[in-house]
Amino acid sequence: MIVSVVSMPEGVVARAALPEARERLAAPDFVIVDIDEGDDPPSDEQPLARLLGLDDKTWDWLGRQYEPVRADYHAGAVGCVVPVIDGSHIKHIHVYASERHLVTIHHGPVGLIEDFIGRLPEDMPSDGTTAVFLFLHGVLEAFRRATAQALLDVGEVEEAMFEGRASQHVHQLAHLRRRASQLHRAFLPYAAVAQEFLTHRRMANPGISEERRVLNRTHESTVQLVMMEINSLRDETRRAADTYSSLVAEQQNLVINKLAVASVIFLPLSFLTGFFGMNFTYLSNHLASEKTFLWFGIGMQVCALFGAMYVVLYRTHWRQLRDGGTQDAAAGREQSDRS
Repeated sequence: MIVSVVSMPEGVVARAALPEARERLAAPDFVIVDIDEGDDPPSDEQPLARLLGLDDKTWDWLGRQYEPVRADYHAGAVGCVVPVIDGSHIKHIHVYASERHLVTIHHGPVGLIEDFIGRLPEDMPSDGTTAVFLFLHGVLEAFRRATAQALLDVGEVEEAMFEGRASQHVHQLAHLRRRASQLHRAFLPYAAVAQEFLTHRRMANPGISEERRVLNRTHESTVQLVMMEINSLRDETRRAADTYSSLVAEQQNLVINKLAVASVIFLPLSFLTGFFGMNFTYLSNHLASEKTFLWFGIGMQVCALFGAMYVVLYRTHWRQLRDGGTQDAAAGREQSDRS
């Protein structure tokens, strides 16, 4: 277990043992404590909140592994479990904040925590509430950056598909769809909990200061914006997958058309080959010369070819075009009559 204590407003970071961190939290000074329990935290019978001096049973879940996203408010303090993007993974950080304290608990190193602590000397939050909103703002910005990068990747894959479709594009689209689903599954519970918690806080505390109201409204609007961007990413990945399917279907149609043209040409030839391969009296007695054979064979081939083209082009496609034009003209007249 690694415990870091940040003295505010100086922003000085110092490593400490858990008993020392408990003493600093009991003091009236504003401190920020970060606890890294490691990937395999020790299984102590006593909850971590009790070891930190938080004797209320409300906070016994702090530091508990695999705790879902949640938010609690009790005795002027707030505790929540927040999803955080760490590279390609989603981690959960436990946050406890009061007027004079901010405690973050996580399992394994998290880049967002290091960035947050590194910016403290510049941001200089005045109390725990401001500090927790700064931290949550960093969480939301990380989701926005990840979503924006995924949207750019989707656009690049689409441009590459139109230039020349390759098998790697479908793998890239599948990866981006998984990324969009991962972001949605991670952020949706937090968006619902944040909306419920902030609404409850406004209703339960009508005398909340205007500064806190501004922080609440800003955070709530940013949560909604991030949710919209993630939904937009999901829609873009679906649209890109549909575009890939359309390109595949178009290529298959071209192949089928080529096969149809080859069939129109070679099916009559196959018929002639079978016809002249028959051994009956008329062919043996009347097709004695090469000239007769050519006239008869080529004539049958040309007649069969023109007959096939007439059936395929005129009887099918031309009739469809003519009927479609008639319907369009009727629709145009009806529209003009209405106007």
